[in-house]
Amino acid sequence: MAEEIKVDVPAKFEKLVDEIEKMPIVELAELVKVLENKFGVSAAAPVAPAVTAAVGPAEEKTSFNVELKEVGVQKIEVIKVVRDVTAKGLKESKDLVDAAAAGTAQMIKEGVKKEEADEIAKKFTAAGAKVEIK
Repeated sequence: MAEEIKVDVPAKFEKLVDEIEKMPIVELAELVKVLENKFGVSAAAPVAPAVTAAVGPAEEKTSFNVELKEVGVQKIEVIKVVRDVTAKGLKESKDLVDAAAAGTAQMIKEGVKKEEADEIAKKFTAAGAKVEIK
């Protein structure tokens, strides 16, 4: 489980933050999409443009994809991890895991930072699955 970060919440927002904390992850992801569409904003962290030298070493890869290769024996645990990582519904998560179990590698997450990709890989490894970070 993610480590909880202590944040001072102004009194005027306490009730709202309380309600949001009670939401399941799937509903929270849906709320974020609604707010992004309603106000024309993005919840993604702003990305500063990369500055490269005119002559220098090859660029270091900053964006990674996580692919589910093998499910293992704890299929239900893997489905739970897929739901947690992707915010997909139960059926979509189960279908994705079934396809991976049938031998077709499945993309779990695309364009994530190395740290996030490593965290995702740890969750799948703990559930008995094998993933590949590309």
